[in-house]
Amino acid sequence: MESGGAKNVGGEERSLVGTITAATLGGTGKVAPLGEGDVALKTARPAAPSLLVVESVRVAAHEGFDRIVFDLAGDGEPGWFIDYTTAPTQQGSGNPVEFPGSVALNVNIDGTAYPFELGIEDPRIGTVAGSGNVTQVQAVGTFEGRSQFIIGLKEKLPYSVAVLHDPHRLVIDVRHR
Repeated sequence: MESGGAKNVGGEERSLVGTITAATLGGTGKVAPLGEGDVALKTARPAAPSLLVVESVRVAAHEGFDRIVFDLAGDGEPGWFIDYTTAPTQQGSGNPVEFPGSVALNVNIDGTAYPFELGIEDPRIGTVAGSGNVTQVQAVGTFEGRSQFIIGLKEKLPYSVAVLHDPHRLVIDVRHR
């Protein structure tokens, strides 16, 4: 079951199935999680300066895992700082961020800009409905080259992070028990 406003900047619909062909197992149609999952903090710095905007967020439950996809527009590669928390706060202000669930993934995507810096409209992501273990994904804001999202979860489970291309996106896979 897929949820979220999967539209790119041009307004065209993008299906989750159409964007994860890199993760399909040899023609079986079964989608596999990307990378090895664990509950540890995950971080990566972009190799060069980037100018990206998260244009949409999608959530889908699959057999054995849930996938959160951050569709990216612009140039460069994203960096990230992602970790579990039970008390997320908004970057810059330190204000608490409420979320449904028992734990959250605090997702910070580096190398991002404000939409007007790329000459595009603000995608106004807001809150995206969850699926499976994911209760929701909330866009918290962009500050000093970093866009923050809070992923509410029913329980703390192993996760992995990957960057995929054509189209460009950051993918988080949260394993099931």
